[in-house]
Amino acid sequence: MAAWAAAACAVGVTGWWTVAGVTVCLVGAAVLLTPAPARWLDRIRGPRGIGEVGEVGRAVDGSGGGSGATGGTPVTPGRRLRATACAGVLLCAAAGAASAGLHAADLRRGPVPAMAREYVRAELEVTVTSDPRLTRPRVRGNAMAPVSVVLDGEVTRVERPDGAAHRTRAPVLLIVAPGEGRAEWLRLLPSTRLRVGARLAPPLRPGEPFAAVLKVDGAGPPRIVGPPSAAQRTAGELRAGLRRATEGLAPDARALLPGLVVGDTSRIGPELRDAFEATDLTHLLAVSGSNLGVVLLLLIGRPGRAHQVERGGLAPWLGLSLRATAVAGGVLTLAFVIVCRPDPSVLRAAACGLVVLLAIATGRRRSLIPALAAAVLVLVLYDPWLARSYGFLLSVLATGSLLTVAPRWSEALRRRRVPGRLAEALGAALAAQAVCAPVVVVFAARVSLVAIPANLFAELAVAPATVLGFAALGLAQVWEPAAEGVAWVAGWPAGWIAGVARAGGELPGAQLAWPGGWWGGLILAVLTGLVVLGVRRLAYRGWIGAFVAALLFLAVARPVPLARWVTGWPPPGWVFAMCQVGQGDATVLAAGGDAAVVVDAGPDPVPVDRCLRELGVRRVPLLVLTHFHADHVAGLPGVLRGRAVGAIQTTGLEEPPAQAAFVRRTAAAAGVPLVRAGPGEHRRAGALEWWVLWPPADSMGVTGSGGAGGAGVSVGGANDASVTLLVRTAAGLSLLLLGDLEPPAQRALLRSRPELGPVDVVKVAHHGSAHQDPGLIRAVRPRLALVSAGRDNPYGHPSPRTVEALRAGGARVLRTDRDGAIAVVGAGRGLVAVPKGGM
Repeated sequence: MAAWAAAACAVGVTGWWTVAGVTVCLVGAAVLLTPAPARWLDRIRGPRGIGEVGEVGRAVDGSGGGSGATGGTPVTPGRRLRATACAGVLLCAAAGAASAGLHAADLRRGPVPAMAREYVRAELEVTVTSDPRLTRPRVRGNAMAPVSVVLDGEVTRVERPDGAAHRTRAPVLLIVAPGEGRAEWLRLLPSTRLRVGARLAPPLRPGEPFAAVLKVDGAGPPRIVGPPSAAQRTAGELRAGLRRATEGLAPDARALLPGLVVGDTSRIGPELRDAFEATDLTHLLAVSGSNLGVVLLLLIGRPGRAHQVERGGLAPWLGLSLRATAVAGGVLTLAFVIVCRPDPSVLRAAACGLVVLLAIATGRRRSLIPALAAAVLVLVLYDPWLARSYGFLLSVLATGSLLTVAPRWSEALRRRRVPGRLAEALGAALAAQAVCAPVVVVFAARVSLVAIPANLFAELAVAPATVLGFAALGLAQVWEPAAEGVAWVAGWPAGWIAGVARAGGELPGAQLAWPGGWWGGLILAVLTGLVVLGVRRLAYRGWIGAFVAALLFLAVARPVPLARWVTGWPPPGWVFAMCQVGQGDATVLAAGGDAAVVVDAGPDPVPVDRCLRELGVRRVPLLVLTHFHADHVAGLPGVLRGRAVGAIQTTGLEEPPAQAAFVRRTAAAAGVPLVRAGPGEHRRAGALEWWVLWPPADSMGVTGSGGAGGAGVSVGGANDASVTLLVRTAAGLSLLLLGDLEPPAQRALLRSRPELGPVDVVKVAHHGSAHQDPGLIRAVRPRLALVSAGRDNPYGHPSPRTVEALRAGGARVLRTDRDGAIAVVGAGRGLVAVPKGGM
């Protein structure tokens, strides 16, 4: 712990602070290891204090001095041991800080850091040190940010713009813009040597484990100047063989099985990853000790029987001695790290395994806690940046909890007549969740309420999926049909795990929002401790446990009638709702029962899916996407998730093309037809009827004015092509949904629809931006004006000028960034808006 904490603090700080810290620790250790301070410690920590001990000594021997040849109080062995232990802690801290300081100094050496500070463009030779990976799709403004290829590397040679060349060693992060060569970049293996033209930039934050970021020029294939090593080629062939063997499996099993076996998560999409995060099952996507345990178990059998005559595993059959078995195990562990890649959990498992193998080779008694501590110390000294890795911290905490807390809790459950296997599994899940949840909160700002049952159900399938996956991995190199057969069998438990993650993640109360950062983690840790103490005191009162379990079940399931009764939202009889989806749009029109017409899907699948679940929407006869900007369409998978969608209606202008293609792909994958909105179109659904007012038939470029009906009117850009709807309910409520229309299109709409008059509710165009036509506001004179905008958005939406103009016209203005989701109830004099955030 001392080395870990010192390394975490020293990474990213200036060299002088590190030198000072190391010096203080070394001096303190030296002082503690000298005899005089040890006698002083013995005096001040004595049972009676310095004065009383001296007086008693003088009274007994009649002298004014102490006893012993040195004239002082003798040092007891226990206190000498304490002084030595304190010195050991300081030496470990000094080692951790020194290692971090040396590694950080390496990052500042050579020409690369200086060139990065000047944003120089250069030609470089780089050795790849990681697998390529894709950035996660995300919305930036009204567009999807391009998906880039990212990989770690080490610069070995750099050519300056003036032609000067330098040999160096500097770790870097490469970012490759998307393009036609993406497939070749994704096939690169570690140890491959490349030549790249790139612009250098400094890391965004201090303390990063690389000296510069390389933004690679162009989008062509990589220029390879040296092949990967033989070991990496072999590892790459093994991983590729497993991917081939799983090619014909169901989508979830095809994506998950390589991740379970060798940590290959390249096929796992955002939705499946979100489900694993919601259920705290992401540890299954990272190779860990259980995978290495399967490999070593085949060789040495159970470690507890390694020194017995009747040893298990393949080693006795091969005639290997204990030392030869340990060496073979070390080679297997090294191969395991190469094939599964040196991620934090893999390194932790490998280090622990090597310590256990060393104990077997030397005939020493195995002790797992010291093995874990030794592994952590070695790894932190080898790579100080692991001290700041959340993945490494969670791996160590989970392992430590399984070795210390889980056995005690399992035994306590057995005493309460819980079956043995169930007690072990439940104790392990409870211990890991109690220890790891406060750390997860620090960076995720959420608590999973389904983590424990999800882990219990998933654990049933982890062992068979992993063992069969390793079998398929080996068979793929010698007989692919057999590997495909084994992979097909392994696909069943892998599919079960993915199903558990999806089912748990779709529950309305699967996650609970929690304050992030270290304060949030501390609060949760204290609360967890109080819960553990409370459970121990109330464990024998069965009815209390059943009551708490029932409350937890209701909190997770959140049946709509109960949620309405508890929270009052959504209000009974709601006819229109504006979801809180951040900087984007998603609105819902009730069509009777569990059906609703949805207009736009927002920028993220998760919030719109959550909103529709809260509203009780299971059927969507029509989803209208007003235009193809990402803040209106990127959440489309969330609307489709678990719901019957009749059709998706879109505007006629497919701009931006990439996002229009995304909508087409997503709709095709879900089997939902796409239709285009036509001007004057009239539809009904339940008690709803609506008319498409805009865009006109010739939806290309704003060129001027037009007459009634839109003749000669055209639109410019995606915003002005927004599908605009006039909606009426059977009770007489009227709503105008304006999409993201800009002032030119708003004026053209008013000219083309002179009959457009006052409405009850208006969905303000373009998130309430300052670009509004005053004439349209005067013409519709809404009683309620609803704005969908993200909190603290960089665009200043909604504009104060727009809000004042709406209020001046007599409208009550509500906005999702302050009021949360908004529901509209009633009509006429009974018209009421119910904001969720104000409840």
